[in-house]
Amino acid sequence: MNRHLSLPIFKTISDCANQLGVDAYVIGGFVRDIYLNRLSKDIDVVTIGKGIELAELVHKKLGEHAHLSVFKNFGTAQVKLEDLEIEFVGARKESYDRNSRKPIVEDGSLIDDQNRRDFTINALAIGLSKSNYGKLLDSFNGINDIEQKIIRTPLEPDITYSDDPLRMMRAIRFASQLNFTIEQESLLAITRNKERIAIVSKERITDELNKIILSPIPSVGFKLLFDTGLLHLIFPEMVKLYGVETINGKTHKDNFYHTLEVLDNAAKKSDNLWLRWAAILHDIAKPPTKRFEPDHGWTFHGHEDKGARMVPKIFTDLRLPLNEKMKYVQKLVLLHLRPIVLAKTEITDSAIRRLLFEAGDDIDDLMALCEADITTKNPTKVKRYLQNFELVRSKLKELEEKDKIRNWQPPVSGEEIMSIFNLPPSKKVGDLKNALKDAILDGFIPNERQAAMEFLEAKAKEIV
Repeated sequence: MNRHLSLPIFKTISDCANQLGVDAYVIGGFVRDIYLNRLSKDIDVVTIGKGIELAELVHKKLGEHAHLSVFKNFGTAQVKLEDLEIEFVGARKESYDRNSRKPIVEDGSLIDDQNRRDFTINALAIGLSKSNYGKLLDSFNGINDIEQKIIRTPLEPDITYSDDPLRMMRAIRFASQLNFTIEQESLLAITRNKERIAIVSKERITDELNKIILSPIPSVGFKLLFDTGLLHLIFPEMVKLYGVETINGKTHKDNFYHTLEVLDNAAKKSDNLWLRWAAILHDIAKPPTKRFEPDHGWTFHGHEDKGARMVPKIFTDLRLPLNEKMKYVQKLVLLHLRPIVLAKTEITDSAIRRLLFEAGDDIDDLMALCEADITTKNPTKVKRYLQNFELVRSKLKELEEKDKIRNWQPPVSGEEIMSIFNLPPSKKVGDLKNALKDAILDGFIPNERQAAMEFLEAKAKEIV
């Protein structure tokens, strides 16, 4: 194991631990990631006593290049060195009050500290002291679980999940990130303890949810959330997409599993969290807009508009940011049908200009979402859809280069309109601005100031 401790920081920690006369171990995710061949910048160090003192001495040895933060209330300290973050804590054992995730903490041994870890793969430790430097301590057979790709709790799973219910989300997140399987008894314990998630803050839940969304195949995590019942508690709007209904032999697709396919497709295209959220929410309003029309079958008219209006409440409930990220998701949900409609009809310059105008710099992400939305299993249809989207992309590029509509600003501003025509702020000013916008987007006049001025002078005779 010594070769895995080649970073100079480990020699520094070892020297300091020996100077203080304490045993120290690197534990948790850093050790796990050694066996998974993953690069980790976060190092957790546990000591048998004197965790803060060890951090202070390490900081002193490292000098001004390192930054020390001490959290005495929690008995922990952090040293930041370039791109590394090293957390120091004394070994502890924990007990829990049923109504809180906050443990009652006592000093403990290394085995006590390993007992309190969430999963066996995160309970691995490597000695850093002179007497055990580089020695692996695997009290719960975590190496075997890594080799078998299994998520298992060190203690009886009902205890682990009931004590800290966030661990249920973490189990699913690790399964999704690492493509591991949650051990059967542990999976059943999540289902049994799912209601305990109510004592966890929305912020912590959503942090884990976002990590699931950013995993290579996010549907793995969402299927586990659904099957255990956790998704019903943390994100009920998504669960409403589940299921099919048949009337007069006409059936609609299961929009829950369709959404997961779209999400996986979007994940293949981009690691943009918010594009992935747009994939999750693109059909979120299909349940409330679902109608059966005898002549046409199932319809979801207006689901893109209603879905966009649902986004702010969903973001609020999940404690997601209510800023430009939310507006980005809203925009993509609202516009996600537009390129599809264009691809099915004769593409007009006017329609392309309007799409560019409304999508702005997010047009490429919108097109990526639309392509991700192709989930038909018919290869002929897939090929046709993709060819049509390429025509739309080509037309978008051609008109953008010619007309410069993306993030368009009018060649004559509202303030100028008021000054030129001696108008106060009023509906007439808005009418002139909209008429100018429509004239440019419809290709009636070029996107140039002189043409815009001539158009406004003529239009003002009608309106003013």
